[in-house]
Amino acid sequence: MSMPYQHKEIKIFSGNANIPFAEDVCRNIGVRLGDSTITAFSDGEVSVSLYETVRGADVFLIQTTSIPVNDHLMELLIMIDACKRASAGRITAVMPYLCYSRQDRKAKSRDPISAKLVANLIMSAGADRVLTMDLHAAQIQGFFDIPVDNLFGSLLFTEYYQHKFGGKTDDIMVVSPDIGSVARARMFAMKLGLDLAIVDKRREKANQAEVMNIIGSVEGKRIILFDDLVDTAGSLCGASQALIEIGGASEVYACASHGLLSGKAIERIEASAIKELVVSDSIPYPKDKPQCDKIHYLSAAPLFAEAIGRIYEEVSISTLFR
Repeated sequence: MSMPYQHKEIKIFSGNANIPFAEDVCRNIGVRLGDSTITAFSDGEVSVSLYETVRGADVFLIQTTSIPVNDHLMELLIMIDACKRASAGRITAVMPYLCYSRQDRKAKSRDPISAKLVANLIMSAGADRVLTMDLHAAQIQGFFDIPVDNLFGSLLFTEYYQHKFGGKTDDIMVVSPDIGSVARARMFAMKLGLDLAIVDKRREKANQAEVMNIIGSVEGKRIILFDDLVDTAGSLCGASQALIEIGGASEVYACASHGLLSGKAIERIEASAIKELVVSDSIPYPKDKPQCDKIHYLSAAPLFAEAIGRIYEEVSISTLFR
């Protein structure tokens, strides 16, 4: 999409977390990625250099906060500070995946609320706005005192599965892999016009293995497991096994907006009953992991490019939430 003349120039820079994604976003918008380098001193401190003016510009800093999480978060904070001190007109932190979002409440005594701390850090650094996708908990938007646009990855998957299965959806169900993801999975099921089932995990007694209960009939069905992220893939793979062995499902597919794929996630997915796992490219495939043929990536760059364009043009982006 080409940009109309505005009183502010648009500038897009990227941290080191996912440069190909940032380049893809820029291609979709029709602008070039800003000239910058982010390196580290010998002791590990982050060093940011911007090689073009940002004075008065509408600046978008693209940085997903994946592994190594703290390094990538510090890169973003220092980039924001550099732009603020260089008199940028407005600074938007574009964080396809927002780290620490699973620590959004006190689960037990003396727990931190790390998501709120990260929100404070981003605001204190000087960000005027945040653009992200599928926050682990929607209420995290309230941790910020600046606008937060939370895009829905389900838009990508809805289109993908409509094309994959065509009109043959009589034997397909959406399943939430746990109770916490029910609201998200229900919305996804409604978009596809499918029924919803739930995998409920519980321990009957202390020190006993988890018992899987399936709420809803999945016998003979093709299943789409839907979640916001896949970290170690333990819950997802356990749910897929329960759906086949206990529920009698015929096939299990899975999708999630963010593929963290840490620990033994790749090995678990490879050995699981899941036929295919679809994730967005909000987080790049782990460099140190062998390639897994079951994992398929969808580009979220067009979605973010559209949102960035609308923010820059000062027009509504609410259509992207439907």
